[in-house]
Amino acid sequence: MMKKFINNPETVTDEMLAGFALAFSDVVEVHGHIITSKDLKNADRVTLVTYGGTGHEPAQKGFVGKGMLDIQVDGDIFASPNGALVFEAMKEADKGHGVLLLTLNYAGDQLAGKMAMKLAKKAGMHVLQVVSGEEIKYDPKGEDNKRGLAGAIPMYHVAAAAARAGKSLEEVAAIAQRYADNMASITIKSTDATHPQNGMSFGNLGETDQMEIGAGQHGEGGGVRVKMMSSKDTVAAVAPKLVEHLGLKKGDRAFVMINGCGATTMMEMLVLYKDTVAYLNKLGVEVVANMVGEILTVQEAAGFQMNIAKWDDEMLKLWKTPAHTPVFFHE
Repeated sequence: MMKKFINNPETVTDEMLAGFALAFSDVVEVHGHIITSKDLKNADRVTLVTYGGTGHEPAQKGFVGKGMLDIQVDGDIFASPNGALVFEAMKEADKGHGVLLLTLNYAGDQLAGKMAMKLAKKAGMHVLQVVSGEEIKYDPKGEDNKRGLAGAIPMYHVAAAAARAGKSLEEVAAIAQRYADNMASITIKSTDATHPQNGMSFGNLGETDQMEIGAGQHGEGGGVRVKMMSSKDTVAAVAPKLVEHLGLKKGDRAFVMINGCGATTMMEMLVLYKDTVAYLNKLGVEVVANMVGEILTVQEAAGFQMNIAKWDDEMLKLWKTPAHTPVFFHE
C-alpha cells in the first residue's frame, strides 16, 4: 500500500513545483514547468540549461541558481519534458554568448534534446550540447547502458564556473565534456520505489535479503543481485570497478560522491563515504572534494550511487567558485 502525503496524483508535479517556488523564492522563479535562476536576469555570459523528469528531487532543479544551472525544465514523473518546451527555455536563457544544453543519457531525454537543438539551430541560436552517461556496468555479462546519473550535478557547477569566468561556449562545452569523460558511477539498491501516481512498485527487492549492484534509476534491469553486505564490503566490491574504469593511480586526485537514492540515511552515507575515502587513500589517490547526501533520488528507494571523478588543477579551481542554489551553497 502506497503511503505518500500528496493530494491528487494527477496534479502532484504541478503542486510540487508550486511548493518549490514558494520555498526558494529568493533563488528561483517558476513558470509552469520551467525553473529559472534569478541570477539569469543580469547574466552576461554563456548560460546553462538542462531538463528531466520529476520524482528525483532535489535533482536538477535543486541546483538552479547562482554558480550552477540557469534553467531546468521539468517533465512529469519520471518523464522527460517535450523538446519544444526545452527550446523555449533555451531561448529564455540566451544572453548572446551561447547556450549549453546539458542532457542525461536516457532515451526520452535524448529525443527531447535532439528536437530542442534542431529548433534552436533553425532559429539561428548559438548552441551546443553535452550528454553525460557516466554509469559503468558491474556485471561483465550485462549491458553497458551508460545511463546519466548524479555525477552530472558537480559537472554543472564546474561548467557554470567556467562560464562565469568568461569562457566561450566552445570552451565551456569542452570543460563539461572533459568532466563527463572523466567520471564513473554505479548504483546500488536495497529496496524499491513506488510510483507516486499509481502506487506501482518498481520490484520486489525490499522483500528479499539482497541488494542490487548496477541497478537502474527507475527499476530498470542491468544489475546483479547479491546478499546485503556491510559498507566496507560494498565499497570493496564497487570502488575497484570505478577506479579501473578511470585509470586512477597513485598521486591522482579525485572527487567522490555518495548520493542517496531516497530512503538511505545520512548515517549510512557518511559511513560509505568514510570507507570510500579510506579505500582510495590506500591506493595513493587523494580525495580533494565531495558531495554526500540526497542529490538525485528515486522516491523512497533505498540505496546509493557511488560516483568518482578524476580531477586536475583546473577542475579543483573551478569547483571553488561560489554558488548558491536551493540545496547547494558554496562560498
